[in-house]
Amino acid sequence: MEELFTISVHAENNPGLLNRISIIFLKRHINVESLNVSRSEIKNVHRFTIVARMTEEAVKKLVGQIEKQIEVIKAFYHRDDEIIFHETALYKIASNLLFDKREIQNIIKKSNASIITVNPNFFVIEKTGFRKETEALYKELYPFGIMQFVRSGRISVSKTEMNISELLKDF
Repeated sequence: MEELFTISVHAENNPGLLNRISIIFLKRHINVESLNVSRSEIKNVHRFTIVARMTEEAVKKLVGQIEKQIEVIKAFYHRDDEIIFHETALYKIASNLLFDKREIQNIIKKSNASIITVNPNFFVIEKTGFRKETEALYKELYPFGIMQFVRSGRISVSKTEMNISELLKDF
């Protein structure tokens, strides 16, 4: 049975690595739901956080293939209940609506979102949370007209201590 997995890849961030990792997904006909790359807590090591829907058997094979890449130090997969995760979304809305449509202010407050910038032409709302929360805010704001919308890839940390930190210190 297919389910959503979060794959964490700790690696040197060399040119071409992301392409080689994406080819591994392509060859298996697995669609990436979200992708985030950032530095990790260890100097010169980056973390790729990839979310995809597949079977556990498929994710085990996929992680094994990813680990064969020379720059990859270690890769892990997690179910949602094994990690703490969030995404961030930005919504750009016409400024006149902020003052003309009072319900927008109520929507922002109710959803625990924040206004991060306001100028004469537009304002930008930021919402951090689970995908269902950023989608719910999108649906509420949509009737007013969203000028632009973007959502980040998932970022996550494991609930349990991972031995990767010890392994990476030697790196």
